[in-house]
Amino acid sequence: MNLSLSSSTTTSSSSSLTSSSSSSSSSSSSTGSWFSGIVRGRSDRPGSVKMGTNSTSSGAGDFAGPVVRKNQYRGVLFKYGSKPIQVAFKTGDYKQQVIFIGGLTDGFLATEYLEPLAIALDKEKWSLVQFLMSSSYTGFGTSSLQQDAMELDQLISHFINKEDSEGVVLLGHSTGCQDIVHYMRTNAACSRAVRAAILQAPVSDREYRATLPETAGMIDMASSMISEGCGSELMPREADPTAPITANRYHSLCAYMGDDDMFSSDLSDDQLRMRLGHMSNTPCQVIFSMSDEYVPDYVDKKALVERLCRAMGGAEKVEIEYGNHSLSNRVDEAVKAIIDFVKREGPSGWDDPWN
Repeated sequence: MNLSLSSSTTTSSSSSLTSSSSSSSSSSSSTGSWFSGIVRGRSDRPGSVKMGTNSTSSGAGDFAGPVVRKNQYRGVLFKYGSKPIQVAFKTGDYKQQVIFIGGLTDGFLATEYLEPLAIALDKEKWSLVQFLMSSSYTGFGTSSLQQDAMELDQLISHFINKEDSEGVVLLGHSTGCQDIVHYMRTNAACSRAVRAAILQAPVSDREYRATLPETAGMIDMASSMISEGCGSELMPREADPTAPITANRYHSLCAYMGDDDMFSSDLSDDQLRMRLGHMSNTPCQVIFSMSDEYVPDYVDKKALVERLCRAMGGAEKVEIEYGNHSLSNRVDEAVKAIIDFVKREGPSGWDDPWN
């Protein structure tokens, strides 16, 4: 369905809602994309939305572009998987997509730079995609990087098989950066469609949580529960007041060399290469906020971002002076960095997706 997505309400009668058949005047290309043969055995699911290829001809109505007004987006809401939570929202109707992957507790409209980013991407004929997965909002505590990767793969498969995508760029914020790193390590078939990756605020959950007084004791409890075969059981509420969390996920986020421990300043260069080295096969940009409130004061941020980029095989480094974690105070700088990178690296190698 075509609609406007607003942060003020999810059921407001002011949302613009029309049928996709009346608001899209162009159909998908009759010829398959380069990626259409990547995923085998996944037939189109009933109820999916088949979208056009040119947003400029898709019945703009009274509004032009992907943003109607402040905090209200115009685009297409669609299902990409069988779970109720597996819903995505796309602005722009193009064959190139930037997929935003938020951090812990995030969902739609997670950061302030998404609105101007959607506008800037539309001018370059790119779509911006925001999506929900099992770990969105308070679901992160009962999910995992492995689950996130599977659902991200389903989303990319949707674009490949149902919209003839010509490739995607992954944009991770906070813990969403771990999702990207883990997904690209899986070497899933649909990962071939990833043309570039942007890590915005790749910081250590472990180092931040180590500053909280309850963390050390809770790590011991999680380790004991896992050793007793109770890793999927919930931790006490004190472990994380924001959401229910299992021993497995708590250990992953908080323990030394847990699954989520990818960006810690106390990891050796060899450990960082072991965790991040495979990203050297993909053009990468690291956007680091030099006043990130989730990075402990003792961490040398300049040295850390340099080491992260080196471990990733020479990723592009962008340091945002005085920027906070979500870059809400440096929106213009964030959008410029992302757009410059997407324009430069996004189309790289598209003539031969298998190379």
